[in-house]
Amino acid sequence: MPKTSARLLSLLSLLQARRDWPGALLAERLDISPRTVRRDVDRLRELGYPIVAVKGPDGGYRLDAGSELPPLLFDDEQAVALAVALQIATTSGAGIEEAAVRALNTVRQVMPARLRRRIDTFQVTAVERPSNRPNPQVDSGVLMTLSAAVHAREVLRFDYAPVSPAGATDDDRAGPPPRRVQPHHLVTWGGRWYLVAWDLDREDWRTFRADRITPRIPTGPRFTPRDLPGGNVAAFVAGRFRGSDASDGSGDWPCRGEVILHLPAAVVSCYTHDGVVEELGPDRCRLVLGSWSWPGLAAAIGRFDADIEVIGPAELRDAFAHLARRYANAATDARD
Repeated sequence: MPKTSARLLSLLSLLQARRDWPGALLAERLDISPRTVRRDVDRLRELGYPIVAVKGPDGGYRLDAGSELPPLLFDDEQAVALAVALQIATTSGAGIEEAAVRALNTVRQVMPARLRRRIDTFQVTAVERPSNRPNPQVDSGVLMTLSAAVHAREVLRFDYAPVSPAGATDDDRAGPPPRRVQPHHLVTWGGRWYLVAWDLDREDWRTFRADRITPRIPTGPRFTPRDLPGGNVAAFVAGRFRGSDASDGSGDWPCRGEVILHLPAAVVSCYTHDGVVEELGPDRCRLVLGSWSWPGLAAAIGRFDADIEVIGPAELRDAFAHLARRYANAATDARD
């Protein structure tokens, strides 16, 4: 039988892993008697952990939320996960960078020396992908308000700041009337936060940038959630940013074509992140790829320095002809 201190830590770790634990299952997992489980639960209660007994045929225990914060317990994997999460918080766009640093220092102080040394040896620098657009920070209070409205299923009113052109005056920036929406999901995409909601005035689904939202308090009445097209918020958001308005929420590109490239499949696969590559021979492959427009798709395929055979559809063939004329004109202008 493990020592009492180690056994208490194991018991507490199990109680944190799931909501309800039958007493007999705890005894089996810890290889102790049900009587010893009861005694260990009493010891944890004395340390401040609010463990309640669960009634039922098997009986059991549950770790509830308490009015005070008892000593925290992290196993090695949890400690590393916490350190990673807090150190990369600078890329979240949620405006919690300083709070994350303070949280990491606070947690570090109450950890055993063994775990503290492990966290101290893990240093990571979060580097965001270079972009020609800034990722604006969102006030954490705004995110909490949006999240609370989503959770409570309450109609939300907010001012939505327009994207002002360069040189606009304060009078030019007079915004439209407040938006009224039924908020369904708060998501992140490409380093930005978005609210997925049903727009009550436009009677359609919309995605709103959280950094442009100024909530109005109080919130409105409760609503019955609607079914998101396709039922998958990730596919729905991906589809909206791909320019797809498919009612089924499939999130597929609005334009998809098929070609044969005179390149090895292994080479094409290295530069194709959202397509299907099929090997047809040592120096030929089939590529199925999507884009937001036919010219955009043709340009994406044209970046491969190889001969191209268009399988279809006709819109893709026309897009290649359109780009060929444009490129030919550009070459003629350059010679002139």
